[in-house]
Amino acid sequence: MDIPLSLTLEQQFNMQVYQDQVKSMSSEQAQECLLEVMRQLMIKDNVIRHLVKKSKPSPKDKSPTILT
Repeated sequence: MDIPLSLTLEQQFNMQVYQDQVKSMSSEQAQECLLEVMRQLMIKDNVIRHLVKKSKPSPKDKSPTILT
């Protein structure tokens, strides 16, 4: 499976915008921003785990096979 580990051109642009914004923040503002980003990443991880778990059929979901 090929997992892209580089940023798209749009993402690179957004990183530059964020970099410029962070440079003008106070240390306290930057720390608050970092904590909020980490919180959102954790929520994203939870959503992905939930969706992957839901996409896998559980043994309960399998229909019984009828033998004739």
